[in-house]
Amino acid sequence: MFLSLFQKLFGSANDRLIKSLDKYVHAINALEPSLEKLSDAELQGRTDWLKGRLEKGESLDDILVDAFATVREASKRVLGMRHFDVQLKGGIILHRGMISEMKTGEGKTLVGTLPVYLNALSGKGVHVVTVNDYLAKRDSAWMGKIYEFLGLSVNCIVHELDDLQRQIAYRADVTYGTNNELGFDYLRDNMKFRLEEMVQRPFNYAIVDEVDSILIDEARTPLIISGPAEDSSELYVQINKILPLLVPEDYEKDEKARAVTLTEQGNVHIENLLREHGIIQGDNLYDIQNVSAVHHVNQGLKAHILFTRDVDYIVKDDKVIIIDEFTGRMMEGRRYSEGLHQALEAKEGVTIQQENQTLASITFQNYFRLYPKLAGMTGTAMTEASELSDIYKLDVVEVPTNKRVQRKDMDDEVYRTAREKYDAIIKLIKECQDRQQPVLVGTVSIEKSEYISGLLKAAGVPHSVLNARYHEQEAIIIAEAGVPGTVTIATNMAGRGTDIKLGGNLEMRIAQEVEQIQDETEATAKIKQIEAQIAERAEIAKKAGGLFVIGTERHESRRIDNQLRGRTGRQGDPGASKFFLSLEDDLMRIFGSERLESWLTKLGMEEGEAIIHPWINKALEKAQQKVEARNYDIRKQLLKYDDVMNDQRKAIYEQRREIMSQDNVSDFILDMRDEVVHTIVSRFIPEHAYADKWEVDALHEECLRIFGLDLPIKAWAEEEGIADAEILSRLQEAINKLMSEKEERYGEMLMRMAEKNLLLRILDQVWKDHLLMLDHLRQGINLRAYAQRDPLNEYKSEAFEMFNDMLYRLRENVTGVLSHLQMGGPAEEVEEQVEHLLDDHSNDQHIELHYAQDPFDPGLEPEIEQAPKKGRKKAATPKETAPKKSSRKKTTEVTRDVEDWSETPRNAPCPCGSGLRYKQCHGKVE
Repeated sequence: MFLSLFQKLFGSANDRLIKSLDKYVHAINALEPSLEKLSDAELQGRTDWLKGRLEKGESLDDILVDAFATVREASKRVLGMRHFDVQLKGGIILHRGMISEMKTGEGKTLVGTLPVYLNALSGKGVHVVTVNDYLAKRDSAWMGKIYEFLGLSVNCIVHELDDLQRQIAYRADVTYGTNNELGFDYLRDNMKFRLEEMVQRPFNYAIVDEVDSILIDEARTPLIISGPAEDSSELYVQINKILPLLVPEDYEKDEKARAVTLTEQGNVHIENLLREHGIIQGDNLYDIQNVSAVHHVNQGLKAHILFTRDVDYIVKDDKVIIIDEFTGRMMEGRRYSEGLHQALEAKEGVTIQQENQTLASITFQNYFRLYPKLAGMTGTAMTEASELSDIYKLDVVEVPTNKRVQRKDMDDEVYRTAREKYDAIIKLIKECQDRQQPVLVGTVSIEKSEYISGLLKAAGVPHSVLNARYHEQEAIIIAEAGVPGTVTIATNMAGRGTDIKLGGNLEMRIAQEVEQIQDETEATAKIKQIEAQIAERAEIAKKAGGLFVIGTERHESRRIDNQLRGRTGRQGDPGASKFFLSLEDDLMRIFGSERLESWLTKLGMEEGEAIIHPWINKALEKAQQKVEARNYDIRKQLLKYDDVMNDQRKAIYEQRREIMSQDNVSDFILDMRDEVVHTIVSRFIPEHAYADKWEVDALHEECLRIFGLDLPIKAWAEEEGIADAEILSRLQEAINKLMSEKEERYGEMLMRMAEKNLLLRILDQVWKDHLLMLDHLRQGINLRAYAQRDPLNEYKSEAFEMFNDMLYRLRENVTGVLSHLQMGGPAEEVEEQVEHLLDDHSNDQHIELHYAQDPFDPGLEPEIEQAPKKGRKKAATPKETAPKKSSRKKTTEVTRDVEDWSETPRNAPCPCGSGLRYKQCHGKVE
């Protein structure tokens, strides 16, 4: 009560923050008349002036007003768009490292130009992160005109770029890219073998567009780079034939947890079936030799029971393609991990592709926390404000709309059956169409969108369908969704990037109808005709009530519902929204519909009758909050486990960079060698142990194995009065002598090259093995709870021990390999051999992107599959899906403006596009 009274008198914390920004807005507006008088050249000269102020010691905050005023004036001249006052406030919020929540249609894309320009003036680079390649390309080209006009460079990271093109893109002042591309580049960079081959530079500042989608929805699963593991596709096929023989009593399905498990009866049944088909050995399914079969059964069961075709995935071109539940898009290349995708491929009878093993991994949470300064913008973040603050230290600020929202949000209508619900939806759509009111129908899956499409066809209602099957027509369909009488069915509306404007989208119409017209007079006349037509149609749509958004059921997340609602009522336009539900909907069915159904029965509801009451809305909102809280727990739990690995990952990546930055790593090697010698001596000659307790023979064998040295250790041990310190000293002397002889034989330069290259390669190998062991540990750690032990603490403890074991293996392997190293032939050939130690391995780093996402199963992860090495068994991948090498023409186009190549790193690809390294081409020393 007192809080409510206080807020009425003084406003909320959000209101007070927004009001405090008025002074900046007034100052920016005060500069506008003087900037309007400047010539283009004078306006462009302000960039160097602002940079000069920074160099003299002023801060970004000091130049904010001047920078924002400069951007606004440039935008007016280049794009014909003037930032509203509320957009200036949104820009200041982004600059301060916060999340700016702005409603759909308020111009978030334009808002981003203000803080991007300001922060790019430091010369450290700014990343703008989008949810898909289309938006990255569109925004970099569209907003890039402002940056380029003001003298800043802008570029875009997309999937098909090679390393040289990525280096150029990341060195731009402003770089656009998707969260996946940026994250994978970070992982790939930390698998490189030379600093000059790394594409990213140190992180500075990032603005994440659709921040809730990227930092919340996408953050449920980590990014992974993986290489092919042992092929077991035949086993998936065999298991797939058996699973249909199970009966419902053989398994239990938990829809809330999205899990399925065998019952006791099911265990016996599947065990007998597997034995009959010769798939398992022995009497028990859970014997150690049958572990692989159990894994395949569990994944196959998930594929058959939990995953539905045309809802969770579609089958196209001999591939199982995942449908993103948040956007309804096909996620080309994404794959579920741990064999689930292979199980789905077996289920659908398509080519089964090979499983993968983790080579590098990071969560989005830990990736984005690498940025010293992070900000985000979206239309729907308030519902997740606590998580964004807890995980990312990002506060959410709600920015008021430029014009008052006119949208009418109606109470939900709840029906007893889905059939009654759909009848009511079709009836409302017809009513809207009769009065020329445009309609947007939101669905949660392809299956539902096509079902409604079928009902509309039967009712004779013309309409358009936007889902993963018609992804190519997306922008056109959305652009025309505001035309009077238009009916559009869309599978989720998150991150579409195109506004629905009443009357139609002028830019899209011009792009479709005018760009092909060569005659300038004719083109101008056509533009005027289109503008008049759109204005006339907009008035008709407004009089009819504006865009009517119909939700066909509630999503688990309130944000997704809000994103759908937010499509109408943009920039003060009229609009309306209503959700239709039935007791057969997933959310209603899973979360307590029995009590509601009992209540509705008591009320004596008749066929086709709906219940409408604000209490129903509140009850549904609480159910959604429960699901959101559960999903937050999943993400939080994922992060707790990844934080353990993250500390280790940072240590390894920092070590790699330090190694790569030095030409001489002999000190590293010497320290490792001494550590190994001390360890094996202390193992076989324990401190304070009597000589008769020394394991001399074992120590001799170990020295032979690791160092290749047949030393008279037994004779040493029999000497009168000898101590362990003396044996240690003699061992060190013998090994140092061995390495000195190698250095004399091969030369100091070659030994330094060999040491560095082998150190990096072995470090990567033991790290990869360590990641695999951590995966296995993570999969079974929850069983420790049955023994009253905290799984997370157990994981931390064992992961720490495993990391220490990994470091010893690294030291031992490096020491052993260098001790046994032999390089033969003339000096020139030896140099080539050492050079190729690295070159051959670097060539293996060509990798295909394979993502995956399932919000409920922590075992489903985004993946990249590494291309097979020479001689390695290739993955069973259709030829048409193999990655295409970047053409020389493309490389030449990217680098053709490069006049001076003298600064090109010697081992980088030559800028001329020949495909050779720079040192072998234009950088070759004659």
